[in-house]
Amino acid sequence: MPSIEEVVASSMSINSRLPAQLEKALERNIVLRIGWTTNGDPVPKDGEMGLCPNLPEGSKVRSLGNLGPFTAAFGQGGTFTHQGDVDSFLGAGNNGNRITCERTAGPCAAYGQRSGRITILDGAGDDAGAMMSGGLLVIRGDSGIRIGGGMSGGDIVVHGDVGGDPGAGMTGGRIIINGRCPSPPPGVTLRTLKKSEVKEINDLLGEEDLHIPADAVCLAPDGDPIEGIMAECREDLSGISLIPMTTKHNPSYSTCDTVVLIGEEDALALPIPLLPYVPKGVQDDLFHPCIVRENPRDCDIVIVDSLNIADAANLVQSAAGFAIDLDSMPHLDGAALDGILVALRCIAGPIAKSMLIRGVGQTSSLHSDAQHHGLDAAISVLNDGSGISSAASLPTVGRSASASLEENCLASMWLPWSATSEDLAILCASNVAFTICPAPDENIAGWIAQVTAGLSAQLNRLGLASIDSLARANLRACDQDTAAVSGLRLAGYDRPMPHWFAR
Repeated sequence: MPSIEEVVASSMSINSRLPAQLEKALERNIVLRIGWTTNGDPVPKDGEMGLCPNLPEGSKVRSLGNLGPFTAAFGQGGTFTHQGDVDSFLGAGNNGNRITCERTAGPCAAYGQRSGRITILDGAGDDAGAMMSGGLLVIRGDSGIRIGGGMSGGDIVVHGDVGGDPGAGMTGGRIIINGRCPSPPPGVTLRTLKKSEVKEINDLLGEEDLHIPADAVCLAPDGDPIEGIMAECREDLSGISLIPMTTKHNPSYSTCDTVVLIGEEDALALPIPLLPYVPKGVQDDLFHPCIVRENPRDCDIVIVDSLNIADAANLVQSAAGFAIDLDSMPHLDGAALDGILVALRCIAGPIAKSMLIRGVGQTSSLHSDAQHHGLDAAISVLNDGSGISSAASLPTVGRSASASLEENCLASMWLPWSATSEDLAILCASNVAFTICPAPDENIAGWIAQVTAGLSAQLNRLGLASIDSLARANLRACDQDTAAVSGLRLAGYDRPMPHWFAR
């Protein structure tokens, strides 16, 4: 049985040859076959993941075997037919593909689908159709729990029984069930179909053996859901000070090295250890790299999450790299994470930077995953709902980075406030390579220039020529509470609090 590294390499190899093969197939108007030799002999695939992402309009692919997660994801209008089973996230982020799985599909089939059609002929796992905003999902056979969870549009048709919690959190769309359906959760109503709806849906389905009977039931949203309010980080880093560890300082006009390089080959250079968060993209002539959700430039990192997954193919092709928000997605196990990385890396190109985002409470597993899967950076979000203070997060992230990350993978923290030069210096001294924070609404360039000047001034005051020289020895807690949760030396006492030495 091939190792996971061999499966990933095989998947990348197949995808790398795919564009040229699809172009030839389109010219000849033939179906591209994966899992057969040129003579037509079957050679079924076994576990390949992330295959056939971003299929262009008019392309036709047929595959054979058992495929892994994120098969035919981020489609743009092609046709994909698979003979065999498929693991999780079949057709995730679909935006026009017509996909048919002739056997069973795993969890999260059609996740985040915006348009197109996915047909599964032998049942699906949990969370099928979750976060759909459009298109059609047809399942013949039983489906798992939470079908259509969080969907905002589109139609799901199930010829079989569904598991518990159907339609949980849905705000739009319909789930039509020709089988047994448990009581829906709050916010979802169970009703019968009108004759006009039955005709409309059957016309949409087309194939007569997939038509629904008049006694099928429909799940639809009932009222607006109320979002829960989680704890926020209410403290900044003002309880920590920077002190020199040498008796000499640098002249105020000295030039300091504040550059951070992300990635090994064709590295993305940050002039200072700061990646501003500009959700809708930079609108002016700013040359500093940013992290965005929309309109990325060729120097920006774009976030891929549950809300924009259908746009992922176009976004990552325009950006310098991508960051997957793990907290916004269903749980991605090792295989699923490999699958989405294979798909996105093949679309984005070999030099694109890849990162993971997760709450600071999951920093240890985040760093382990980032290192194991070859990511360029691991981003811990301070405001993750846990309410943990910024000072307490420093040893959490710093220690984990020292234990789990090597030089090729950087640790980062996402602050909920616009960072100052002192914040950047404190985080760099805590083994955090660069910081992400929201940029001010106006004059981003002026803010970055001010932070840059302040960072150089701090380094010169400390007698350091580079941010790489900052260490925890340069940090002092200004009060006992900060010292107690951060493990830093208490100013005046000049030692950590005694409980940090207890076994």
